[in-house]
Amino acid sequence: MHRSFEDSLDKLRTRLIRMGSIVEEQVEFSFRAVLKGDEQIARLVMERDDKVDKLDMKIDKQCQKIFALHQPVASDLRLLLAALKINNELERIGDLAFNIARNLIEQPSLPQIAGTLHLERLTQGVHTMVKGSLDAFVNNDPELAYQIMRTDNHIDALTKEIFDETVVLMKRDASVIDPSVGMLMVLRNLERMADQATNICENVIFLVEAKLVRSIHTEDDGQPFDADKDNDRDEE
Repeated sequence: MHRSFEDSLDKLRTRLIRMGSIVEEQVEFSFRAVLKGDEQIARLVMERDDKVDKLDMKIDKQCQKIFALHQPVASDLRLLLAALKINNELERIGDLAFNIARNLIEQPSLPQIAGTLHLERLTQGVHTMVKGSLDAFVNNDPELAYQIMRTDNHIDALTKEIFDETVVLMKRDASVIDPSVGMLMVLRNLERMADQATNICENVIFLVEAKLVRSIHTEDDGQPFDADKDNDRDEE
């Protein structure tokens, strides 16, 4: 029974890593489509979204099966809880990549706006966050997870900067309003994508260090808020 349990956990982890690899590729393809104006790649991203959804369901059902057949404790329980949450975040990132690809199909002139506003500086940062969060999970690396979480504020600031530049562009030239609206939607998806990557990092830290952290709060030194420490202070 114990060997069967270990095999189930190994299979779950392998399947989750595969999910991460597919989603990261979806992200990369959607960014390339918008920056290069490649509608063929955009359509490929949209077609492959069903593959992400099916794998998401398989992982979710696998976690439920393990819970039902075994009584996981300690690190095994944390792996299952983290797997459920990380899988959910990856599915959402896949949806956001789908949205970005669809924006290009609906607004073919979007790449011109993206070039004018140098969107690549933001897509590079978001891709680094997504890839880094997955690397942190694969390598059980909480330090990398903390590092990725600390970059979220920079992504938020850069998103706001490009958002403001887009609004200025719309006011200056009415002919670019439609693709600019598409750009605002892309920006919203990019910001959310960074948030999902941050959530994955939170779960990596929970998995490896058994600590609850929240990126929405930061200590004075800029570190993510440690919920466990705060609870300890409350109990004193």
